[in-house]
Amino acid sequence: MVFSSLEFIFIFLPVFLAVYFILPKVWRNFWIFVGSMGFYAFGTLDKPQYILLLLMAVLVNFLLGKAIGKSRGNGKLPLIIGIIYNLAWLCVFKYSDFIFENINMLFKTFGRGGELMKPWNLLLPVGISFYTFQSISYLIDVYRREIKAETSFANFGAYLTMFPQLIAGPIVKYREIKEEMLKRRASFAQFDEGLRIFTIGLGMKVLLANRIGSLWSDIQAVGFESISTPVAWMGIFAYSFQLYFDFYGYSMMAIGLGRIMGFTIPQNFDHPYEALSMTEFWRRWHMTLGSWFREYVYIPLGGNRRSASRVYFNLFVVWLLTGFWHGAGWNFVLWGLVLFTIIAVEKAGLKKFLDRVRIAGHIYMIFLIPLTWMIFAITDMGELGIYAGKLVGMNLGGGIVFDGDLAKYMDMYGILLAVCAVLSVSGPEKLFNKIRGNVLGAVILFVIFWGSVYLLYIGLNDPFLYFRF
Repeated sequence: MVFSSLEFIFIFLPVFLAVYFILPKVWRNFWIFVGSMGFYAFGTLDKPQYILLLLMAVLVNFLLGKAIGKSRGNGKLPLIIGIIYNLAWLCVFKYSDFIFENINMLFKTFGRGGELMKPWNLLLPVGISFYTFQSISYLIDVYRREIKAETSFANFGAYLTMFPQLIAGPIVKYREIKEEMLKRRASFAQFDEGLRIFTIGLGMKVLLANRIGSLWSDIQAVGFESISTPVAWMGIFAYSFQLYFDFYGYSMMAIGLGRIMGFTIPQNFDHPYEALSMTEFWRRWHMTLGSWFREYVYIPLGGNRRSASRVYFNLFVVWLLTGFWHGAGWNFVLWGLVLFTIIAVEKAGLKKFLDRVRIAGHIYMIFLIPLTWMIFAITDMGELGIYAGKLVGMNLGGGIVFDGDLAKYMDMYGILLAVCAVLSVSGPEKLFNKIRGNVLGAVILFVIFWGSVYLLYIGLNDPFLYFRF
């Protein structure tokens, strides 16, 4: 079940909220836990072991958190056990086949022949990358004495499984909502604001991401070897907008749902396509993930307090892990290393120039962002090479190119591309905030909501892109 589905909007959410607001406040966290497990189970009924895996994550991290909190020493042993436990499951499901395939490839390369290790072909449990990171952050924060260990199993279960952010983030640290876990106020004003945020996020996902994503799907269906250079550029711009509105929209829906229940889920995006550098871009994109790596990897490694060479090494580790976190494939490793290289060059002096000459920064990012998303999107390295060749006019695939493909796709998607470009910057949002409280704002929200519902009703929906992470 996803937020952009009729089942969620008209069945699950009304039932959940009706029970939530009827229950006494003391029982609401328990209901969040139960409802979230039901939400998760709906999409994993064919894999009940994944439901058990999530329940075990709640139980194990709850007990380890208590052990760390009660430790007379510093609680290092239960912390290490917890980190190993959480990362072990992530590695098994997400990276085992990638490791096996590369071991087999090495053996074949050196003439050993045969298949040393057979792939397990495990289906990735939905949301495991996100709840793993939340579990680790909780244990580390308890260890650092930044928070006290949660003593209520229901409260901890509600935190780790909370359905608004369970399957795709934002990554919420326990200390960010610990006060609201114990005492929160759910007012009509919050309910109204939450619905508004949810509706805008729904529109981003259904009206923008799904529609512009069709261009990228069309290009994939035709084959990279059969597109012209202009269409190749259209494709990576389309994917850039699809990924942005898909993930930003989902984050907005999560924040809105949290607001309805009285929680303040942290922002995950801050108009990243307005950035003047890649460094700034990643301070604005998926901010909760960046914050996680900064607090639990970069700073413990020494951050920027060490020698220049050590700072660059720390950045290298962070971006290598960032790439690998997003997927088990060499394209994700390459993507992370490319981002590290760009950010390292910016740190060496380029960023100062880009910040000073803003027009240069905007032009630089207009072309650089889609190029990095190209590496992110195309998992096959051979296909990635073909597409990169198309961008510079090289026909590496040897396909026959239809000369009229640019006119065709511009006719189909040109206006939508322009709309996405306009709505990806902060201006329209600032304008809407001025009118959101009047009749015009209400009309806009009405159109967004029922327009989205209509498209969902006729079957024009695509799965959330971040499900594979």
